[in-house]
Amino acid sequence: MADIPKAQCCVVGGGPAGLMLGYLLARAGVTVVVLEKHADFLRDFRGDTVHPSTLEVMVELGVIDRFLNLPHQKVHKLGGMVGTTPVTIADLSHLPVREKYIAMMPQWDFLNFIASEAAHYPGFTLLMSTEATGLIEQGGRVVGVTATSPDGPREIRADLVVAADGRNSVLRERADLEIEDLGAPMDALWFRLPVQPGDTGETMGRFGAGYILAMLFRGDYWQCAYVIPKGSLEALKAGGLDAFRDAVAAASPFERARLDAVASWDDVKLLTVRVDRLLQWYQPGLLCIGDAAHAMSPIGGVGVNLAVQDAVAAANILAKPLLRRDVRLSDLRAVQKRRMFPTRVTQGIQVAMQNNIIQPTLARREQPTPPLALRLMQRFPFLQRIPARVFGLGVRREHVASFIREARGTPVAQR
Repeated sequence: MADIPKAQCCVVGGGPAGLMLGYLLARAGVTVVVLEKHADFLRDFRGDTVHPSTLEVMVELGVIDRFLNLPHQKVHKLGGMVGTTPVTIADLSHLPVREKYIAMMPQWDFLNFIASEAAHYPGFTLLMSTEATGLIEQGGRVVGVTATSPDGPREIRADLVVAADGRNSVLRERADLEIEDLGAPMDALWFRLPVQPGDTGETMGRFGAGYILAMLFRGDYWQCAYVIPKGSLEALKAGGLDAFRDAVAAASPFERARLDAVASWDDVKLLTVRVDRLLQWYQPGLLCIGDAAHAMSPIGGVGVNLAVQDAVAAANILAKPLLRRDVRLSDLRAVQKRRMFPTRVTQGIQVAMQNNIIQPTLARREQPTPPLALRLMQRFPFLQRIPARVFGLGVRREHVASFIREARGTPVAQR
């Protein structure tokens, strides 16, 4: 296959950050190529929460009604059980946005939707089954990437390369950018349980004596995450699958028989939790965003939405320099400056929760009772709006620039 002409931007990674950035840049008139190493987006156990901040981006782009035609569940309140006490933690219904809830939607549907919207713009190219393997450098500047594809090795050259290839970013490693590790005391085991008649469908977290269980209602199944101390998986496996089923049954509201759906350890996926960030997100010709710039804890389910906010900020700042073919180091620095503050604040909250809630709960031998802050939230429900604002909209919420919002593409059927 012949290499494509030099693009104004090459985005590596077809996740939420990469595809959203590619879509927004193409909408602004930039020629952009997005590389995705997989053949499709059908991968399980990924972030499936679309927060109000991301829904509002869809509103600003005029695509929200089409987006909400996709199957999804709406979560207006976040709650759970602390010991034997039910609590409501966040009430999203008062947020100053059009869609005041979290949309639970498989990430592959979200990504397919963004890709289909981006395809309306002639400057957008999505290359599936194409994996970036290295950086092309010239004169002290990144000028493209090497990649493998079904048709063999290839080169994609661009004025700017954006690494959005996740927490195990190949390009971040090739660029030798320095990482600050903030630590995480836990990992999570993901598995599915079937829905049965009488299930309430309430997404929740359950905190008890030595356990934390998150339960996400997905319509026809429950997606569950059982939190374990970091590095304890092998010891857990040594105790046997039945002991694991027993532990989950004790933590859940379900009868023990439902746990037989976990037929083997192959049905249990390990999520290795990491919280880290790059000290510098860029070098000449290269920018990192999303998990490639900052790996988030699953606490609050904010990873996807922080990645989308990165993409919006990057598009707002970089679209015009890309169109001029004059992206300077100061432009890349401006993206990091814009997004580092919300990254630091969000990760700071997550680390505080890890150290003061997650770790002590996993070490407990007796049932916990709600702490004072949660008791006050139940007595004065308006206090539930504070965590709703933090986790629903994030810190320093981004708005799509008017010149991108007002752009119009040509529908594929008319081209």
